[in-house]
Amino acid sequence: MSDIVISEFMDEAAVSGLRSRFEVLYEPTLVNDPGRLSNALHGARALIVRNRTQVDADLLGSTGSLRVVGRLGVGLDNIDQEMCAARNIQVVPATGANNTAVAEYVVASMLLLVRGAFGANEAMLAGEWPRSRLIGGEVSGRTLGLVGFGGIAREVASRARAMGLEVHAFDPALAKDAPCWKALQVNCADSLEELLVGSDVVSLHVPLTPHTRHLIDGGKLALMRSNAILINTARGGVIDDAALADALRTGRIGGAAVDVFETEPLPADSVYRDTPNLLLTPHIAGVTCESNIRVSAMIARAVGRILETAA
Repeated sequence: MSDIVISEFMDEAAVSGLRSRFEVLYEPTLVNDPGRLSNALHGARALIVRNRTQVDADLLGSTGSLRVVGRLGVGLDNIDQEMCAARNIQVVPATGANNTAVAEYVVASMLLLVRGAFGANEAMLAGEWPRSRLIGGEVSGRTLGLVGFGGIAREVASRARAMGLEVHAFDPALAKDAPCWKALQVNCADSLEELLVGSDVVSLHVPLTPHTRHLIDGGKLALMRSNAILINTARGGVIDDAALADALRTGRIGGAAVDVFETEPLPADSVYRDTPNLLLTPHIAGVTCESNIRVSAMIARAVGRILETAA
């Protein structure tokens, strides 16, 4: 019987630290076998997951001893928070630990898509010299629009400002006189529509909730500039995938980088097949060697502290 069950990958040093104090079952492939995971949770007091493990009624019903769920990341849409609260199970995300990783992903994606000069290896090695079709643009002087203005978006804003972009953000949960607007030299947009119309690059930084599901749909995409770039490192479902694929194929927007999807992994018949000007990555924006260490250490400390306090 284990005190702590870890169902997805975690930094080995953090796992070793937990093993020195608790009985730990660390099997990163447990996420692929819900039956084995349910059995492993019998008697466990802590569960540590990433985004793929569904901590739902079925899983929570298999244990009466669970006291904490540690999330190796920040999104909580894979965890039934209401049921956890009803069972007095604490849910602990790694808030802030992967901000730098996501911010750098956003900036890198923006540069790649605006410049458009990368990906000519095959043509060049075949003897071509495609200079004219690879003349792209510069981000300096453009407008970046941030949908949501929390910790990650603020990290993106500071980097974008240093690169010469004007930055706007829309966040109805944040007061218009909040000090962060002035401190980061970011303009507060009055509406999402205003932000979309006025931005050359739009980056999403909101959680997935009933209110934000398909926040960016066909109608919102139609408001964007024809050469605009859309970046989603937030959550799959915030964008209507089919609408985005259509917008890219018909040239209604200039390009997109998508790291998160409604269905993960992508199905073989994904709507994004044969879509131009698109960068796809497998929910990796927040995961770097460095951020994995920070996230794992933060959750190991928090879970250990909770278990020792409850003992």
